[in-house]
Amino acid sequence: MSKQDYYELLGVSRTVDSVTLKAAYRKLAMRYHPDRNPNDNEAEAKFKEVNEAYDILKDDQKRAAYDQFGHSAFENGGMGGGRGFHGFEASGFSDIFEDLFGMASGHRRDPNAARRGADLRYNLNITLEDAFRGKSAKITIPTEVNCDTCDGSGAADGTKPSACTTCNGIGKVRSQQGFFMVERTCPTCQGKGLVIENPCNDCHGSGKKNKNKTLDVKIPAGVEEGTRIRLAGEGKAGSRGGPSGDLYIFIDIEYHPIFKREGSTVFCEVPIPMTTATLGGKIEIPTVGGEKADVKIIAGTSTGKRYRIQGKGMPILNRDTYGDMVIEARVETPVNLNKKQKELLRAFAEECGDNVSPEASGFFNKVKALWEDLTE
Repeated sequence: MSKQDYYELLGVSRTVDSVTLKAAYRKLAMRYHPDRNPNDNEAEAKFKEVNEAYDILKDDQKRAAYDQFGHSAFENGGMGGGRGFHGFEASGFSDIFEDLFGMASGHRRDPNAARRGADLRYNLNITLEDAFRGKSAKITIPTEVNCDTCDGSGAADGTKPSACTTCNGIGKVRSQQGFFMVERTCPTCQGKGLVIENPCNDCHGSGKKNKNKTLDVKIPAGVEEGTRIRLAGEGKAGSRGGPSGDLYIFIDIEYHPIFKREGSTVFCEVPIPMTTATLGGKIEIPTVGGEKADVKIIAGTSTGKRYRIQGKGMPILNRDTYGDMVIEARVETPVNLNKKQKELLRAFAEECGDNVSPEASGFFNKVKALWEDLTE
């Protein structure tokens, strides 16, 4: 089954900017989030598709590859690298673009030169409370390290790789086809320029070993969705003495059932009893930091009325200040009234007349005038 176009999936144009792209993604992610659609396999599948599309389009390099090659750019070892367990993903963008465009630009990579290892990606899920306080997390990533037996050479002890005699160590062979000179990867050394006659018994000549590496990661207070943390040198090992790549940790903040966040501002819808909204009073609300805050409700508060509490929002990254918290009133209609309570409300309504509900009275007066005009 063919994949849906990523732009169509997110409902955006191919010229969409990053701000509009993120807004479209957040809207769909909220709609299909598993917490909002329990036991709904279709919603879960859609949620994964939306995340996959946004992961590609939000990255300039990946987006450029997708615009040119479509989904095929990320299949069979393409740029996407293929996600592994626990949100792990290899990237190695520079090597891929060099393979695709190196010959067209007139540059040829020396197969014997030191090569930097591939970068790695790890998606780390944290709660909104973790983002508020910051945290230290242990993560385990599967990676490649240099074989300690052969020190990364791939050759058995006492030996070393030798230059390939087929390509004379160049890694490429040329052949004449009519008027054209065709250059292709050397079939003997697979483009490495070197051959190993006596491979290392531990790594079988690859010079690398697979290893699970456990790292401590410090998450600073105030991180936002999509924040990228770089751990230099914690990616895959390089080749022929080249440096290791880097590890990039991308922060995903889990859906919160009470609070919504926009930057450093936290929003919360709060149900308020009709009597408190009518007469005024104080209510106690929770905050992201785990504290309680008192809010003075003004008499005559209607649904949608907002109250701002300064300094009770999210911490601002790398600054010793906090954003605000905004609560939005949702006036609660009484339910399960007994006979006496209903009688009291009826008496209250008769006593008040139209004076206590000016908006409703004004609306129905307009409707009445409209009906009278239509019947004339």
